[in-house]
Amino acid sequence: MEDCIFCKIVAGEIPCHKVYEDELVLAFLDISQVTPGHTLVIPKQHVTDIFAYEDDLAGQVFARIPKIARAMEQAFPDMKGLNIVNNNRPLAYQSVFHSHFHLIPRYHKEDGFGLTFTNHQADYDAESLGQIASKLSNQLS
Repeated sequence: MEDCIFCKIVAGEIPCHKVYEDELVLAFLDISQVTPGHTLVIPKQHVTDIFAYEDDLAGQVFARIPKIARAMEQAFPDMKGLNIVNNNRPLAYQSVFHSHFHLIPRYHKEDGFGLTFTNHQADYDAESLGQIASKLSNQLS
């Protein structure tokens, strides 16, 4: 895609700090470095978001993530955890429309990264949860 910054990185038109590369995947440091080692994993093929993946490519891209995560664990012995973040579409904070996965090493609770979830458990009973599950499972049949 012509205006895609990640496609330009894949093509070598824009430099990056490469962490891993093979025929299908490129991993490189995020310039924001939320925490040291913050890495982006992308398919070399332009895929807009999670909804646009073919099953085979998805499996191959996702299969590289544990390998890169284990390398991070070895490279950063003080790493205590890892967040894997994938934002899809603007409402979900996607800002670059080439699918990418953030691997964010976690060193301590105050390392500059946080996720919070509001607990809405009280808003759902067994019947409403069953309806939601049914709606989803019907689409997967």
